[in-house]
Amino acid sequence: MTLEILTSDTLSPLRHGFFTRRGGASSGVYQGLNCGGGSGDQTEIVAINRARVAQAMEVPPGALLGVHQVHSAEVVCVSSPDSHTGARADAMVTDQPGIALSVLTADCMPVLLADPEAGVIGAVHAGWRGALDGVLEATLAAMEGLGAERAEISAVIGPCISQRAYEVGPEFLERFLAEDPGYNWFFINGEGDRYLFDLPGFGLHRLREAGVGHAEWTRHCTYAQADQFYSYRRSVHAGEADYGRLISAIRL
Repeated sequence: MTLEILTSDTLSPLRHGFFTRRGGASSGVYQGLNCGGGSGDQTEIVAINRARVAQAMEVPPGALLGVHQVHSAEVVCVSSPDSHTGARADAMVTDQPGIALSVLTADCMPVLLADPEAGVIGAVHAGWRGALDGVLEATLAAMEGLGAERAEISAVIGPCISQRAYEVGPEFLERFLAEDPGYNWFFINGEGDRYLFDLPGFGLHRLREAGVGHAEWTRHCTYAQADQFYSYRRSVHAGEADYGRLISAIRL
């Protein structure tokens, strides 16, 4: 089956993509293009899926890079295919052609960034914790360190959980309000004492406040669109033992 790859005109002509779950070799709860080595899926099947992504990105499998994601604000500057080995971080930047930066998600925000004129790209895994702690801003600073101009950087948030599906408790809201009372804007009332949090809206706000030239969301909800996307929260609600991971990637 052909891979389904969502792209943005904003990042063109750079090769990039938010890959859906369609077109992979995995089965069961992982049905499709599961690229998460940390899942319980068969290692050789995940390798096949990642090889298909590498082929679509037109790089060798060894040049499709990722990090050990830990919901942090840590950023790795990649200078060669092996320079990131073992890194615990949630974002990568590079100015090296032929390297595809990738992140894995299953409700969190995958964010791909580029300043094509400067030849600098970035890829970010941003859940609520990483976004609140500043992973997006740290990535922009790292891109500037490689010669990018912040006002020339475009950032695209890919498929992630939408507000209507992201129910949280009062302690979650309080944590955000402790950082900035204005963050109340990203919450609406849910049932009882619950709230619904706008993760992509918050990501766009942080990017725009940080001064990027352009920021957008593809407006795909991982929770709502089960045939296209994996979702951690949906798997929990369904009582499933595990879930697949989506991959998003960009290269110069």
